[in-house]
Amino acid sequence: MENLQTFDDLVGQANKMQLYTKLVEQLNKDLSLANVNLEFDPAVLPTSLKLLLHEKVYHLIQEKFMDYLNLLYIVDVSEEKIRALDGNDALQLSENVTFLLLKREWQKVYYRSTFPS
Repeated sequence: MENLQTFDDLVGQANKMQLYTKLVEQLNKDLSLANVNLEFDPAVLPTSLKLLLHEKVYHLIQEKFMDYLNLLYIVDVSEEKIRALDGNDALQLSENVTFLLLKREWQKVYYRSTFPS
């Protein structure tokens, strides 16, 4: 779980465990809670998911910073991990944040499936 270093690692693990659809559902739920106008079809291709989410995160950073912070809060991305990123290049920052968002969403799905209540 912790050894996820790339988007491909994350998607590979989600597909292997047959939880990719759950990942998309969790992402949609949190995007809705954060009032971010973006929703993915459960059958969205991983590359499209990454690209569209990256574009939205970039837009939020550039145009709606408070909405961006709200999304990070709703998804529960570690503030420490966000602070560790280099903020000089907004495009690179948004790509890194996109991965952190997806990684956190994957953690939620993974733990729910591994340790059902």
